[in-house]
Amino acid sequence: MDLVRIAFLETYSFDENSGTMGAILVTDSDTKPLEFRVTAPIKPTNFQKTLYGNVLREHMLVELIALPLLSAIKDEIDLILVRDPLFLGINNKQGIRAVRLFTGDEESSLKKDSNQQALPGEFGSIYIETSKKFASELPEIAERLTGISSFRNLIEPFDRLKVACEQVHLQKVDE
Repeated sequence: MDLVRIAFLETYSFDENSGTMGAILVTDSDTKPLEFRVTAPIKPTNFQKTLYGNVLREHMLVELIALPLLSAIKDEIDLILVRDPLFLGINNKQGIRAVRLFTGDEESSLKKDSNQQALPGEFGSIYIETSKKFASELPEIAERLTGISSFRNLIEPFDRLKVACEQVHLQKVDE
């Protein structure tokens, strides 16, 4: 598996009235941007909150954010990196592997689990995990990501996504 095109997928909520915005940044293996997409803010109604209950956030992330963003991407991507574990639900809905990144500071997420693996790198402890469906592929994915994490901070593109979403949000508010 070559990692030529990597997608960074995330959500942002700016305030309760603005809803939740989803964004995807597709980069090359040097994390240089190739494509960016963003969703309109999603604002569930009180009725939807009642009907969906505690599965609402997962439904929003997978069905209303991830899948539409992935289908809008022009070229094929090799791997999807996420921060929210609920995004791993997309592994059951499409064929591109989704892997969650988390840092050593988020050790509450670290389990003695075969679906998790550490990535050595210059930028602190980074761990990856995936759903059970792709657990057998995790060592190969980790090997490919280690090559990138030795010279790039894999968490940093998520920071870029946040700033880009803030800029999009401010443009819409100012209009």
